[in-house]
Amino acid sequence: MNTINPQNWKADLPAFREKTAAFYAGEIKLGEYKGFSGYYGSYAQKGGKASMLRLRMPAGRVTREKLAFVAQMLRTYAIPRVHFTTCQTIQLHDLGQDTVYSVMEKALDAGIVTMGGGGDFPRNVMCSPLSGVQTDEYFDTLPWAEAAGNYLLGFIKAEKMPRKLKVGFSNSPANQTHATYRDLGFVARADGKFDVYSAGGLGNNPRMGVQVGEAVEPSKILYYIKAMWLTFRAYGNYENRGKARTRYMVETLGGEQNYIKAFCEKLDEVYASGEDLTLSVEPQAITKTGDGTTLSGPRVLTQKQPDLYTVVWHPIGGQPAPETLCTLSDLLQNMPDAELRLAPDEAAYIVNLTGAEAQKVLAATADSARTLFETSVSCIGGMTCQVGMRDSQGLLAACIAAVREAGLPDGALPQMHISGCASSCGTHQTGSIGFRGASKLVDGKPQSAFTLFVGGCDRQGCEAMGRELGAILESEIPAFLIELGRTVAASGKDFAAWRKTDPNGIDRIAAPYLA
Repeated sequence: MNTINPQNWKADLPAFREKTAAFYAGEIKLGEYKGFSGYYGSYAQKGGKASMLRLRMPAGRVTREKLAFVAQMLRTYAIPRVHFTTCQTIQLHDLGQDTVYSVMEKALDAGIVTMGGGGDFPRNVMCSPLSGVQTDEYFDTLPWAEAAGNYLLGFIKAEKMPRKLKVGFSNSPANQTHATYRDLGFVARADGKFDVYSAGGLGNNPRMGVQVGEAVEPSKILYYIKAMWLTFRAYGNYENRGKARTRYMVETLGGEQNYIKAFCEKLDEVYASGEDLTLSVEPQAITKTGDGTTLSGPRVLTQKQPDLYTVVWHPIGGQPAPETLCTLSDLLQNMPDAELRLAPDEAAYIVNLTGAEAQKVLAATADSARTLFETSVSCIGGMTCQVGMRDSQGLLAACIAAVREAGLPDGALPQMHISGCASSCGTHQTGSIGFRGASKLVDGKPQSAFTLFVGGCDRQGCEAMGRELGAILESEIPAFLIELGRTVAASGKDFAAWRKTDPNGIDRIAAPYLA
């Protein structure tokens, strides 16, 4: 498999600098700039006065070297805002035109590619964040996900696809990466092979993936990726962007069986072409040993490597304080084999720690979410995103403040998923409780609101899209959640157990707020 040297992307940078300068000078419109800048992994923020830059982190893996680069950029350019995304990337926000260019160029020197981070390109390949260290995983999927990420970079300059392509790998039934309903998903099996799913996704017209491969040898995954690309180009909708994602091809082709047939025909073409896409990669051996310090706690996980630990850090809303991220980076530089893994729920796992190292990391990340509810997921929100309808981060902050003031016990409320618009960047459709930005008429005037979804689940074998109940005024959502949490707490059960005993409870409590 040929890989692309990150330095090769530098030839594209002068065009970005020229067009970005023209945009900030008011010479080109927002829509035109958006269509151009997405290729570079950058978008103008709402209002057109600052930029965002998305750093690809293949498989969600942030090595000590990459983390040190991020910290250096935060310090050098006084970058005020960072976001861990649900696609396991790092977004830098509130960048000026000179800063966004400089960081993009320097990222390539650090082996970090931003190209294809937006627009109609293969996006960051996702992977279960604890791959290789998780005690109950089927097998370590990380090396295969990283290889897939490298391979897909080669399609960024290939023939244009109808829309973006998202690929994910899961190492266990937890299915954190939603591999069974991605554009293309590789789902680990107990026998060391993959089942392959295709044409799924969240957003408008969400749908579960269609299984197109069973018991696939890991060495053959690139054949399936190439077949996916060919299928998408052959049957994807180039005319209507609203129906250009892979999940619409199932309907276009007349149902699942016809889609499977079309995909397998392209797979046969790839095999018949003679192109050798067979992979030969091995999981990275972790030889580090513990220091005899034992540790436990709500943010501490034991690894399958004896006497090693993982620390869970979940910044509120996936927005770590820059100074905390920099402190963590400094700390990890002196911890061999330690690295950060980004998670699809906007958490970060710091893996391969001795007990003493884990204690230091816990202290450095003391600003982590305190409860399950505080780990709730939110997209960056409508105050920043061009297409965002509502301020999802603002709603999350208001809800956490209200729940803390009400003194609700941990477990009374679940992890929420909040999206500012229908794009589902906050994965609202797959949470047990989800909210999507909306409007609601009050006395004939539209007011800020969010549509409530309930019953979503991402666990393999139990996958479900949330059921839409209706819109609640943004100002009333904290009160709704407090009433719900108090009801659950009074039952003596946690939220999941309460839902099983009272499946209509949320509908009943929400009814007055939906009226």
